[in-house]
Order: sequence, then C-alpha cells, then structure tokens
Amino acid sequence: MLQKQRYQNGVRIIHEKMPFVRSLAIGLFVKAGSNDETEEEWGLAHFIEHMLFKGTTTRSARMIAEQFDRMGGDINAYTSKEMTCFYTTVLDHHAEEALTIMADMLFNSLFDENDIQKEKSVILDEIASVEDTPDDDVDERLWSVMYPGHPIGRSIGGVKDTIHSFNKEMIERYMSRHYSAENIVISIAGNFDDQLISFIETLFNSFIKNRSTKTNDGLLPVFHNGRTTKYKDIEQAHICLGYPGLSITDDRLHDLILLDSIIGGTMSSRMFQKIREEKGLAYSVFSYYSSYMTTGSFVIYGGTGPEHLEEMVSTMDQLIAEIVADGVTEKELLNAKQQLKGSFLLGLESSESRMHRNGKNELILSEHKTIDEVVGLIDKVQLENVNNIARETFTKERAISIIAPKKAMKRIRI
Repeated sequence: MLQKQRYQNGVRIIHEKMPFVRSLAIGLFVKAGSNDETEEEWGLAHFIEHMLFKGTTTRSARMIAEQFDRMGGDINAYTSKEMTCFYTTVLDHHAEEALTIMADMLFNSLFDENDIQKEKSVILDEIASVEDTPDDDVDERLWSVMYPGHPIGRSIGGVKDTIHSFNKEMIERYMSRHYSAENIVISIAGNFDDQLISFIETLFNSFIKNRSTKTNDGLLPVFHNGRTTKYKDIEQAHICLGYPGLSITDDRLHDLILLDSIIGGTMSSRMFQKIREEKGLAYSVFSYYSSYMTTGSFVIYGGTGPEHLEEMVSTMDQLIAEIVADGVTEKELLNAKQQLKGSFLLGLESSESRMHRNGKNELILSEHKTIDEVVGLIDKVQLENVNNIARETFTKERAISIIAPKKAMKRIRI
C-alpha cells in the first residue's frame, strides 16, 4: 500500500512496501529542472546533477562509486525540464547505507573548483555526442522552434558559453533557490520496515523550511510553428514534425496517449505499418507525446535515405489527413487500450519502476491514482474523444526540424 508522510520541515516521503522482493529502490526527487533556469544559467540544473557525484566533505567521488559497487547496486541521476532525480536500487539490507551516502551528496558536496573545471569538459563532450547523433539533435532543434524564448524550448544540457561561466557561487545560488524542503520528495519502494522511515526523517530533517523561488513564474510557453534546417554530411535525412499537445493536468491526456499509440507509438501503428512495413521507406519512424505542467507537444519522427525523404513526409501527411477526415477505428482504439494497459501494468513489476512512478506523481501532481483508477481511465476513453483530439491537434500549423545532406535538400520540397 502506498503511504505518504510530510516532515515538519516540508520534505515529503512516499513509500510502498513490496515484501515479496529483496530489493529497495530509492529516489530523491527535486522540483528543479531546466525550466527553472535563467538564460545565463542555461544547463546549470544538469551541471549540478553531475557535480553531486564529485565528492563530499567525507567521501571522494571514487569512494561513492566504490561503496555502491560493494552494495551490488549503482547510483544514477537524470535532469528533465521540470525536475532532477537521484536514484539507486540496492538489496534491502543496504538501505541505510545507501540513504546515508545520498544524503551526504545532497548536503555536503564540495563543488571543488578543479572538479567544476573538469566536469565542464565532460558536459561539453556530452553535448557534442548529441550533436553527433542526428536523431537526438533533430528533436532538440525542434523544441527550440516550438517554444522559442522559453526555457522549455532550450536543451537541458546547455550551451558552451553558459557552461564555461559556471562556478561554485552559481551552483550554490541555484540550489539555495530551488533545493528547498518543499521541493524535495523521497520515494522508496521495495522491502523495508518502519524503522527505515524514521531513519530517513533523521537524515533529511536538516533541510531548512523555506519556500523556493521560481525563476520563470508567469512566463507561460506558447507553441510556435516554424522550421529549422541543418545541413550535415550524413547518410540519412532526419525529420521531426511538431504539433501543440496537452499539459499533464489536462483531462483529455489519455485521449492523446491512445492517439499516439495508433499513429506511431507501436509496431502496429499506422506510421510504422505504412512507412516501414508496406513501403520500406524508413528503418525508424515513430511518434511520441510530451506533457508538462503548462504545455505539451506531439511529435512525429522519421529517419530515411535522402532520396526517400520527400515520399516519407508525403506519406506522413497523407496518414494525418486520413485521420483528420475519417478518424481512427474502433478496432484501433481497442488495440491501443489493450497495449497501453499492458505496458502500464508490466512496467510496475519492479521496485524501481514503482519508486519512479510514485516520486514523479507526488512531486509534479501531488496526487496518486491507484492502478485500477488508471486502467479505468484508459477503458473510459471514447472513440469520439480520440477523433476530436486528432482534429484539434493536426489542423494547427506545425513546426518542422530537418537534418540532412545539403545536396539532397536542394532536390526536395517539404
């Protein structure tokens, strides 16, 4: 059973017992991501994620890695547009040790200047790896077109100029502003006893009870249509088509999720079957949706040989036009519902997946639907609702991002 507690200083803990496993998944969720950065701080949330692994007043970076290795687990982290998460999965009898190290990283990281300089090089290499991966790069460039001038449209990793400017003072100022008690959720799932809950409170009661200051309050993202083209000497052409989507709090979100499954989210989807299986135009073609607190987007991606790009996009447009004109079928909707319920339920088999679901729900939504409630919401979606959201989405002007060889683009009209 899922339980929630809020400590006196505002830190929340979400815990779910799974006594049939030997593992414990632990996540520290912070409501601070790239959306909370100023333009000068672009990439700082992600940079801080890296720096918390670089040593504390009592542990070196090597010691942190070795201690988790000895526990048979590992520790990892990620930064998104709305949050940062540090997480690990260990055997249940290592729970207190793992939590002690994670608290040490959060409270006592040194942010040594030499480590800061070294990590700048690591981050710049990470950014370069994205630029060397066209299917990632084309997507990041799409977001800059869809939401220009807003943090949600910026890449999470940052850019060279801002990264070079980062220092200990900037890190501590950002953390003071956003790493507040009310912005922290500790999520655990797996095999544990009630004594561990008291232990966690002891570890995290040193957070000062203060309210965070949101950098971009009132600056709402507005979707823009437009186009960006990057010429690159590569073998394939890559394209993303972006449309306005829904926020994570929108009551119609499950309509959009099922539409995504039908259009390009699965192997039986229209895009995959028509473009890959029937016409053989692309190895990789899919759609996805992204939903945040204030906005969302629906994206269709395809990667193909430059000689097939125009036909692939024409086929995409034809499929979209058919859905707008004729809608999806009852059979497609039923299959999508079964697929979505199956992936949702199978995704909750591990302690780590439960921990992530619970932590995100508490941090972003402050609510927790039961598994049966989620399945019920999927089952209740009506064909008319899916067709309405399809018409609403695909009759609006779209954004386009292309990465392709320059010679090929001279012969193509898109």
